[in-house]
Amino acid sequence: MKELIYSRNAVYEVMRARRRQIFSIEIAEGVQGKGRIEDILKMAQQQKVKVSRVPRPKLDKVHQNNQGIVAEVSGYPYSDVVDILDSAKGELPFVLMLDSLQDPQNFGTLIRTAEALGVHGIVIPLARSVDMTPAVVNASSGASEHMLIAQANLSQTIDALKDNDIWVVGLDQAGAEIEAGSRHLKGALALVVGSEGEGLHDLVRKKCDIVLKLPMKGRIESLNAAVAGSVALYLAYLSRQ
Repeated sequence: MKELIYSRNAVYEVMRARRRQIFSIEIAEGVQGKGRIEDILKMAQQQKVKVSRVPRPKLDKVHQNNQGIVAEVSGYPYSDVVDILDSAKGELPFVLMLDSLQDPQNFGTLIRTAEALGVHGIVIPLARSVDMTPAVVNASSGASEHMLIAQANLSQTIDALKDNDIWVVGLDQAGAEIEAGSRHLKGALALVVGSEGEGLHDLVRKKCDIVLKLPMKGRIESLNAAVAGSVALYLAYLSRQ
C-alpha cells in the first residue's frame, strides 16, 4: 500500500529513517532549494529517488498544509511488542500504550514526546483507534518514522508486559494523584493513556498495576490526552534518571 506524506519535516524524517520505500517526491514550482528542502534534495540524489517540480495546486489536493512537498512512499512499517522489548538493549523498558485514542493530532504529539524521551515503543489497539496515517506522521513532525509502533490486543499485551516484570501504570482521572518522584514511575514501565472522551476502558483499567492522575490545582477538570500523556511521560523520564 502506498501513502502520500506531506510537509517538509515529515518527508525529511521518512527519508532519514529509511524504513519505508520512497517512490517519488514532488515539489511545488517556485519553492527554493534551501533549508529542509535542500536536505531532502541531497538525500533524494543519494537514494536515487525521482524528484519532480509540479504546480502547487496539485499538491494542495493532497493537503492544504503541504509546505510545497509531497512524497509517495510505502505503508507504515508496524513492529510488534517483542521488537519493542528487544529494542531496550539492556535498558529498563519504557513503553507507551494508547487505549483507543481517536485524534491524529493527539497521537502525533504523543509520538513526538515519546521519541524525544527515549520511549522504546508504542502499542495501540487493533481496532477502534487512530492508526498511522499521513496526518499522524505530519503531526509528529516525522518522529513516527523513528518510533517502533505495534498494533496489538491491549489486555493481552499488558499480561505479556507483566510477565516481563514491567510495571503497568494507567493514566486516568479516576486514579490517585501522582506524587513528585513517585516510585510507581521508576524502573521498567508501561504507561497507559486513555482515549480523549472515555479514558481507560474497564478491562484495561483493571489490568493495570495502578491507576494514577495528574494533580490539578486550577479550575479546569482535566487536560487533553496528548498534554496529560506528555506530562506523565516527562515525570516518568525524570523518575528514571
